[in-house]
Amino acid sequence: MPIRAVLFDLGETLVSYYPPQEFMSILRRSVDACLRALDVPPPIGEAQTELLHQALELNQERADLAVWPLEERLRVLFAQYEPTRDCRWVERLAQAFLEPVFATAQVSHDALPVLAALKRRGVKTAIVSNTPWGSPGRTWRSELARHDLLSAVDAVVFCRDVGWRKPHPAPFRRALEMIGVHAKDAAFVGDNPVWDVEGAESAGLLPILLGGRHPLRMSGRAILAQSLPDVLLTVDQLNSTASTGPQPILA
Repeated sequence: MPIRAVLFDLGETLVSYYPPQEFMSILRRSVDACLRALDVPPPIGEAQTELLHQALELNQERADLAVWPLEERLRVLFAQYEPTRDCRWVERLAQAFLEPVFATAQVSHDALPVLAALKRRGVKTAIVSNTPWGSPGRTWRSELARHDLLSAVDAVVFCRDVGWRKPHPAPFRRALEMIGVHAKDAAFVGDNPVWDVEGAESAGLLPILLGGRHPLRMSGRAILAQSLPDVLLTVDQLNSTASTGPQPILA
């Protein structure tokens, strides 16, 4: 069957954010940004260490893949300040928490051209992504709009929209419903062998693993692509052979 839709992961696929070695620095900035939003001085010494330690303990996901919303985590982390705040204080904290992450964004120079090329071919596109710390989808949609990515795709689904994180099939299925394409006619492009490859397979999509940045734990059905333009070439190859029946694709 021809590929009628290509779904994409966001982080490290279309947009790169901070590298793993900078995680603690970003976390410290995010906590400090929240404290500024609360208009309280940052703790020092042991109090600062304890606050960061508590933040690290909250940086985990539920084993059943259910989303643990960022706002719930921030209520725990900054519980001592809640009595003095109005009902929207935690929403403002969530925005403040994400600002240091957004500041590191680097959009792939291939992202918009490849999305536009797929559209010209009549192939639908979507973004299906987890969000760090279960952060709100509406905030990430604003981030996509800032980079002209929101208007470049036909649908966007974040884990918060469905209540489940990849590799759960729910985010993939929601996106397919939104664009009206069957899973067997769609591919998913991502950089993570578990969230993206296993997740796509669980929902019935053809997985395409981008860049090979992670140790490979994936089935033989996945296609390897070194770059976003290679994804476009892969789709063209698959669609050019669709009329003569399935053929093996060698990466």
